[in-house]
Amino acid sequence: MPELGIHSQLRRSPFYEATIAEGASAFIPYNEMLLPLGYTDPEAEYRRLTEGVAMWDVGAERQVQLRGPDASELAQVLAARDLSKAVVGQGKYVALCDHAGSILNDPIALKIDDDCWWLSIANSDVGLWARCVAAERGMQVEVSEPDVSPLAVQGPDAEDVVAALIGDWVRDLRYFWFGDAEIDGIPLKVARSGWSKQGGFELYLTDGSRGLDLWRIVKEAGAPWDIGPGNPTPSERIENGLLSWGGDCDRQTNPFEVRLGRFVDLDVPDDVIGIQALRRISAEGPARHQLGIVLEGDDPRPGHSVWFDVLVDGTKIGDMTNGTWSYKLERNIGFGLVGANHQIGDSVQVQLDDEIVPGKLTDIPFRVEDR
Repeated sequence: MPELGIHSQLRRSPFYEATIAEGASAFIPYNEMLLPLGYTDPEAEYRRLTEGVAMWDVGAERQVQLRGPDASELAQVLAARDLSKAVVGQGKYVALCDHAGSILNDPIALKIDDDCWWLSIANSDVGLWARCVAAERGMQVEVSEPDVSPLAVQGPDAEDVVAALIGDWVRDLRYFWFGDAEIDGIPLKVARSGWSKQGGFELYLTDGSRGLDLWRIVKEAGAPWDIGPGNPTPSERIENGLLSWGGDCDRQTNPFEVRLGRFVDLDVPDDVIGIQALRRISAEGPARHQLGIVLEGDDPRPGHSVWFDVLVDGTKIGDMTNGTWSYKLERNIGFGLVGANHQIGDSVQVQLDDEIVPGKLTDIPFRVEDR
């Protein structure tokens, strides 16, 4: 495909220069920032993540800050999940939906203080959405983007690295919970979270001028575990069933179609945006659902950034929303967003450009026995 140009609206994270020094070979635009896409050896990065420990520049995972007397009310109006019992230091994975129940973003909602929340967002303008909702409803909330940039430490050895760096108290953090820390005068919030199933932490840097210092300190602390750079690796995240908002959703996708129904609380107040539609969808059942697809053939195919038709006997039944070579299954795999009447075990075909490739619908996460 043609080379994509870089323009001044694409900002660099505080860790950008460090990623260049580490050999970052590609970036993608994400929340109007540059997100490293890899470091030349995808399999080595996969092995580092699944067998050791990796450090990721995920500074493009921006925070939308809600601060003011009505911050908690606004957070709840935006999120189709009950936040009323959340306490300071707790995060929750939430779906932000429009009035039709379609997903606009799937952030982690972090309760920073009684009058302050961060929404740690995927790639869409949640700040604009929150400002519009707050203004329309006359809420006393300031919506802003604070100086916060996460650095992720992910993998089976991540806990040992972060404990060596910050202290053993991090071992007691529950998933999505967080606490405050300081390293060499660098202020952080440390959360047990990250876009992998390997376990790990996100270090929320709250002073962007110290990004290179933090990168160096984490690299030095992780040296005994052979830490190295990485990114949210497609093979690992697809094998383990992690949703990519925007990549695996279209403008009509609701949470029940993509395995997020357990994060929707139907008894939240009636003024939560989209809850009326979500109650109806839940009662009627979603029209589509997300299943895995394992393709036939032993030859690795490049990952793709477009949706491909999923067919049965030449008739389209849905879309394959992503695809990658699975190092675990040694097959090409992906997610299918298909009609709800199609089930695990069904044979399908996928229209990959000019080629039709046979495959099988499977459960998610993928299992080696499905290959």
